[in-house]
Amino acid sequence: MHDRQAALALWRRYNDDDSLLRHALSVEAAMRRFASARGEDPDYWGLVGLLHDIDYQSHPDEHLKHAGAMLAEAGYPAPFIRAVESHGWGLCSDVEPVLEMEKVLYAVDELTGFIAACAYVRPSRSVLDLEVKSVKKKWKTVAFAAGVNRDVIEKGAAMLGLELDSLIEETIVALRGSAEAVGLKGAL
Repeated sequence: MHDRQAALALWRRYNDDDSLLRHALSVEAAMRRFASARGEDPDYWGLVGLLHDIDYQSHPDEHLKHAGAMLAEAGYPAPFIRAVESHGWGLCSDVEPVLEMEKVLYAVDELTGFIAACAYVRPSRSVLDLEVKSVKKKWKTVAFAAGVNRDVIEKGAAMLGLELDSLIEETIVALRGSAEAVGLKGAL
């Protein structure tokens, strides 16, 4: 299997946007945490998270239409590619999340962005002091982070058999572990 440095090099081959990199690292961190909690391979799940938006910068209007070819050319196996393609289910992909890893990716992709937005508006600008109740308060404000599809996150939590609060809490904890790398350390 590929290593993280090779995956980062591949990501950089197609992307150079810092905010997209922070998002990729955020999803990687969440995937690693959920894999560890489920007794799965955090390195493998993490790479899926890291590379899930591989084609987004170069093909934003055709997201996930090019990811498979990019990943296949780099030697990633079909199950890896399928997992990546499943995170856009119902949005820009017909690949339904079936495996646990796919369901986690589907659930945490949008959620990491929402949590980052919640952290950015805090006085600390940090995820380190962010609590679930603060995220839930912002959740109800439709105009806040309006681009985040809350339905996808709720659907993902349901697929995983998790309460939304539990999904949010685990994702916050994952992001705390990578706060500096993902730009969410803030002033703390």
